[in-house]
Amino acid sequence: MSRSFGLIVVGDEILSGKRLDKHMPKVIELLAARGLQLAWTEYVGDVPARITGALARAFASGDIVFSTGGIGATPDDHTRQCAAAALGVPLALHPEAEVLIRERMQDTAREQGVPYEPDRPDNVHRLNMGVFPLGAKIIRNPYNKIPGFSVGDVHFVPGFPVMAWPMIESVLDERYANLFELGRSVEKSVVVFGSMEATLTPLMEAIEREHPGIKVFSLPSVDHPQHGRHIELGVKGDADKIDAAYAQLLQGLHSFDARLGPELVR
Repeated sequence: MSRSFGLIVVGDEILSGKRLDKHMPKVIELLAARGLQLAWTEYVGDVPARITGALARAFASGDIVFSTGGIGATPDDHTRQCAAAALGVPLALHPEAEVLIRERMQDTAREQGVPYEPDRPDNVHRLNMGVFPLGAKIIRNPYNKIPGFSVGDVHFVPGFPVMAWPMIESVLDERYANLFELGRSVEKSVVVFGSMEATLTPLMEAIEREHPGIKVFSLPSVDHPQHGRHIELGVKGDADKIDAAYAQLLQGLHSFDARLGPELVR
């Protein structure tokens, strides 16, 4: 069963350039290690209406979506509230999250050598980090115990990579192992010199038409450090279907008298 994966990255700091997004490359890496692929990414600043809109689209998409950032309890953290608004449900302190957050506060008190004071205002405020949309399930955080949460197939993790990435991995392995396609998807391509994409398009269309489930891709380059101006033309899809499609690709390129460079297999 094929499912699409999406990523939402929340935070003004990404859009302003104060921080570079590291989540998309890492999510691509985590998915690829499991034979999966990221279908889309959306970046959104700390504007509640925009976050709510992005999450409403995610919930309605039927995709498996990871949302990073904005789940803390400071004034610029809006993701928890926006998720509830997008779902049309109230927020509530999650009982498991409360236990974990209180454990973290006790751990911190011990580390600092001070008594744990559960009713101290700052400790009471920290419980807001466990206030999730009603019906949410927690995602455990191995770094500091402060959990994220899931609602259906949309999963919310902190913006800190050291926390977010192990949490995303755990969700993939615990919930979606049945979707892993290790060894099933293959990509074969060849470097083509001296041809135009428009000339090669009929060949590409014919391969996709005659080999259902196979995708053809064309990656032109004008200043590649090794190959200079060229097109990387290839096919990708199920391992048991790829050879026939690739053979047709090479045959078609030879009929154009195209000058071919290295072949690549991924």
